[in-house]
Amino acid sequence: MSEATIQALIAEELSVPENSVRAVIEMQAEGATVPFIARYRKEKTGGLDEVQIRTIFERRTYLVELEARRASVIAEIESQGKLTDALKAKIQACTTKSELEDLYLPFKPKRRTKAMIAKERGLEPLADKVWEQPTDLNVDEFAAQFVSVEKEVPDVAAALLGARQIIAERLGEDPELRKAARETYLETGVLSVKKMAAYEGKVTKFDNYEDFSEPVKNIASHRFLAVRRGETEGVLLGSLAIDEEAFEERVQKATPLNERSPFAEEMKKACKEAVARHLLTGAQVEARVELKTRADHEAIEVFATNLRELLMAAPLGSKAVLGIDPGQRTGCKVVVVDETGKLLENETIYLVQGESATKKAEEVILRICKTYPIHAIAVGNGTHGRETEAFIKKLLKDPRLETPGTQPFCISVSESGASIYSASDVAREEFPDLDLTVRGAISIARRLQDPLAELVKLDPKSIGVGQYQHDVFQARLGRKLGEVVETCVHEVGVELNTASAPLLARVSGLNASVAKRIVSHRDRQGSFKSRKELLDVTGLGPRAFEQAAGFLRIRGAENPLDASAVHPERYALVERIAKDLGVPVAQLIGSHEMLSRLERAHYLSEQVGEFTLNDIVSELLKPGRDPRDTFERPQFRDDVNSIQDLKLGMALEGVVTNVTAFGAFVDIGVHQDGLVHISKLANQFVKNPSDVVKVGDKLTVRVLEIDLERQRISLTARTDEVIDTSGQASKQAGGPSQGKRGPQGNRQRESREQGGKKPASEQKFQYNPFADLMRRS
Repeated sequence: MSEATIQALIAEELSVPENSVRAVIEMQAEGATVPFIARYRKEKTGGLDEVQIRTIFERRTYLVELEARRASVIAEIESQGKLTDALKAKIQACTTKSELEDLYLPFKPKRRTKAMIAKERGLEPLADKVWEQPTDLNVDEFAAQFVSVEKEVPDVAAALLGARQIIAERLGEDPELRKAARETYLETGVLSVKKMAAYEGKVTKFDNYEDFSEPVKNIASHRFLAVRRGETEGVLLGSLAIDEEAFEERVQKATPLNERSPFAEEMKKACKEAVARHLLTGAQVEARVELKTRADHEAIEVFATNLRELLMAAPLGSKAVLGIDPGQRTGCKVVVVDETGKLLENETIYLVQGESATKKAEEVILRICKTYPIHAIAVGNGTHGRETEAFIKKLLKDPRLETPGTQPFCISVSESGASIYSASDVAREEFPDLDLTVRGAISIARRLQDPLAELVKLDPKSIGVGQYQHDVFQARLGRKLGEVVETCVHEVGVELNTASAPLLARVSGLNASVAKRIVSHRDRQGSFKSRKELLDVTGLGPRAFEQAAGFLRIRGAENPLDASAVHPERYALVERIAKDLGVPVAQLIGSHEMLSRLERAHYLSEQVGEFTLNDIVSELLKPGRDPRDTFERPQFRDDVNSIQDLKLGMALEGVVTNVTAFGAFVDIGVHQDGLVHISKLANQFVKNPSDVVKVGDKLTVRVLEIDLERQRISLTARTDEVIDTSGQASKQAGGPSQGKRGPQGNRQRESREQGGKKPASEQKFQYNPFADLMRRS
């Protein structure tokens, strides 16, 4: 398959022009990044977005690998002298790697099999005769010809056994039957799970799957991954089952079986052996791999969606923040960062060591708030976080706190991944002389100022906003999350004069070493006054400048376009537009009246088409706009600080911290996030939780169930649900209730609304609202 053929195939599959595919591949070969191509080369691609461009990259990689493997397979079979024109045609027609491997299997070097041994003993002619199904021969008499003590075929039974083994392997290597076996498992198979003997009668986090079965085609990704984890930990044993007799009949139909032939029974026995020893064993493994791949894809997409929402959360902005990393024995680390995130001061306060220590802590906070223009106080949401937050909120009402300007407010900030950042090389390079906990407090404060700028310093997998992220294929997860970070960084843009090296390293055309050089140059020479000064940075050449410049911002630059997403290569065009309108560029920016008078057709050219011109005008209307929402502080109830403070039916405002396939986790200010199951997210049926909520959303919920022993909270966002609070004491003391108000009935309703019947296997599956609370275990 030539490169041109690959490009044509991709264009057909994606329903995009072949010229667009060719342009994307050519630019990739030249080193262009996805964000650059999507934003600044729309004329070449026909306006393809980042998703389409990445799909072209991935599909081309797959097809190139397929072609290389195809050539290798053909060469190997040809070296064996077994390549026929018909086989070569089949190999050339393969469009997937699995199809190719099925065709190659009979020719693949393998360990010595029973069928090989039978062939060595001269039994292949007997196998051929069984395959032919003649009607005029006696089975025993014909098989007796192959009995030989020297060849270790002592009798007729041994001869027929060897012949069946040859036929069974032949059937087991048939590409069509292998494909059929895989499809049978995926379309009609049932996954059944039970506990291992060592865990029977014991309480485990996998108890919901103790006696579980569900059709393979219906099983949700998170349930399959939960079973997989249970198997990995040695608690569960899962198996796939199909109607083996029906499949055996299907295999028989693929042979020349003739019921009138004396050899018919031998063929049936061979088919049975082929099904048991060859087809189903391999197909079950391949089906589980396919299920794992599908589950990985869904879990990774959930993680990616959550990560994007977290990275794109509304920033507080350039305002001074007091950050606190809560602690009991070691105290709370307190830091002050200015509007650029620079550390100004750090202290340690103690809130659980007596009245004198508490008074001293009050004095420290009061002094800091009077010394610096503190806009907000960010408190980490980890251990002792709510107690620290309560202390700060009480102090903010103290009459001694008379701060000029805006009264600071207190807000809880997620600590997820902060400890990992604190011990990272990035943190050590930035703050080599500070304790880990102090670095953590700085990170907490900066997260409030700009979540994106701070979280890019972390491995996305450590942020903890996915489901079963440790169980999915890590390379694929890392690649997808890297793409999400890349997209978010380029969508927002990066302030060149304040960005950290890790953030700059995410910009198109730059890498970690060049980013460090940019920061060093900035430290030595002072702030960049124009984008073109980037070319003075050692190691940053014209190609990198072309890729990066449009995504870097310089507020207050000499050229106002340096603060926008207009690429420097189009500055001359903007200056021409301004000149034609009789105003300086600075006056043109943001002027709806002037830009509305623009005769766009006058500025179109071979290099600048409608896509680019429209983007330039949109950017001039709102230069350097931040696509993120405006910051709004959440309001937690002051009388609710721990799970013990919760009451059934209590209404609370919370913040969504994680969205999974089975529901959403909500921070309601009690250390432990509560779970809103998918069936409780809205009054109407919800197919996908991400359709109605996203990470960072404020959500009004009511307490549905409380499990003090397991520290688990079940919430509902439905307004049409009546919560029975009469048995509050017993429900709080015990585990989750399984009464009529549980979502089991809703599962049946969901099935009806989707137009299907309830699977018989679901009768065993009793819903437990806490069954999926293993995401961080």
